[in-house]
Amino acid sequence: MDMEISKKEALTMHVDLNSCFAIIEQQANPLIRNKPVVIAAYDTPRGMIIASSYEAKALGLALGLSVADARKIYPGVIVMMPDPEKYFDANRRFSKVLNKYTNNVVAKSVDEFAIDFEGSPAIRAGMTMEEIGMKIKEDVKKELGSYVTINVGIAPNRFLAKLAAGLNKPDGMDRIDHTNLREILSRLSLIDLPGINYRYQARLNLNGIYTPLQFLDSDLDKLKKQVFGGIVGYYWYLRLRGYPIDQIDFGRKTIGQQYALGQRTMDINEISKLVMKLSEKVGRRLRSANLTAGGIYITLGFEGYKFFGHRQKTKERIFATQQIHFSAMKAIRLIDISSKVTNISVTVYDLKDLKYRQISLFNSFEADLYSIADASDEVNDRYGEFTLTPALMANMQDVIIKRVAFGKIE
Repeated sequence: MDMEISKKEALTMHVDLNSCFAIIEQQANPLIRNKPVVIAAYDTPRGMIIASSYEAKALGLALGLSVADARKIYPGVIVMMPDPEKYFDANRRFSKVLNKYTNNVVAKSVDEFAIDFEGSPAIRAGMTMEEIGMKIKEDVKKELGSYVTINVGIAPNRFLAKLAAGLNKPDGMDRIDHTNLREILSRLSLIDLPGINYRYQARLNLNGIYTPLQFLDSDLDKLKKQVFGGIVGYYWYLRLRGYPIDQIDFGRKTIGQQYALGQRTMDINEISKLVMKLSEKVGRRLRSANLTAGGIYITLGFEGYKFFGHRQKTKERIFATQQIHFSAMKAIRLIDISSKVTNISVTVYDLKDLKYRQISLFNSFEADLYSIADASDEVNDRYGEFTLTPALMANMQDVIIKRVAFGKIE
């Protein structure tokens, strides 16, 4: 049976910091305010832009463009490399502001938060969601700086709140609920919907769905059986109607790290060193989350924009850096390295809580690996990252430097 659009009160808010990395740099340095600023993974000609100020976006200096191409478009562009500690500090300040109003705050990334205000002190005190949004805007300026702006979206679920937050950038605030959902969707394209990429758009088009309104009006059976082929279609059916499907946390599926090589190489020994550091970073995250993994996925990028990957289950649950490195290199040796490597990624999957690890009574080597990993993490937690490392990582302090993830942060 078809479901109506939810008439649930709009108590979910999505807040994002406009052009996060660039605006934080502009706040920190008044001399670059109101100027085109881009943050690039590296400031060399081949470095890729990962964030742009609004002034840079207006010139077409978008995400994914190389520094060389950006300078061809606008020679005066200001190019900066990321300063992760500055962004993490801003994230902490941002989070502190939001937690003044409710403790139901979920960080979706370093610059985005989803907030549930149902039963919050602010709502009980009689404030409207718009009043809370305006107070948050004021508090962010006090806590992060007067140049910083945020977008606020208000809706009955996270999906529509995120959509609302993107309607009027920068510094906007919008509400989507049952009273205006159809009117707002009529102004948008499929690709404007959060989570709909070009691949999903093509799938929808193949099934006669070309607009968000047609997507909304599609019946459940069509979405489940024809378009998405299963439960995903049901989730989209609920999501579009304002039901809180995205409030459910399905748990972390993978942990991964990637690295774009400054010095491209075909040398397996150099690759092994880089993979060891990636394995340590993945291992640290795995262990800090109290998880083990049952599989590994390796991707190598080569000159000429070619990518090859290999996925395999591991014979035992992996946890220690050495286990991850061994499994990764075993997979890499199955990939033909016939040209210089430009990118490496190491991802572990099939994650389970550490309590499920099973160590054979007679496998003292595996037990020792767990003990060494735990002890190494304790030293690095106390004295600083990479104080104690495998010998293969010697003199690699400035290789694979700290980066800010674009996905969910912990």
